[in-house]
Amino acid sequence: MNRRDALIQVIECLHAEIAALKANDVAALEAATRTKLAAIDTVALQDGEAPGPEIRELAAEAHKLNETCRIYVNLMAANVRRRLQILSGQQAPAYKPGGYALG
Repeated sequence: MNRRDALIQVIECLHAEIAALKANDVAALEAATRTKLAAIDTVALQDGEAPGPEIRELAAEAHKLNETCRIYVNLMAANVRRRLQILSGQQAPAYKPGGYALG
């Protein structure tokens, strides 16, 4: 598999990950992630080649989709954290724009 085909597979897997996250389908998420990581390894093997415009465009699309996945995961984690705080009787902090440090 060449770099272009591997990047296309990464993009397809990221779409599958997003769909799995939306559906809360853990098995589909695991399968898509496993396939995505294998495709990323294939891309990394060809690291010495200078990327052309098409490769850069595909990589940018993959990056954008990965950021979308990250946002979904962060929102899901925040929702779980909020639910756990409620279940444990802790008061969730009120929203303050710019008032929270990430860490």
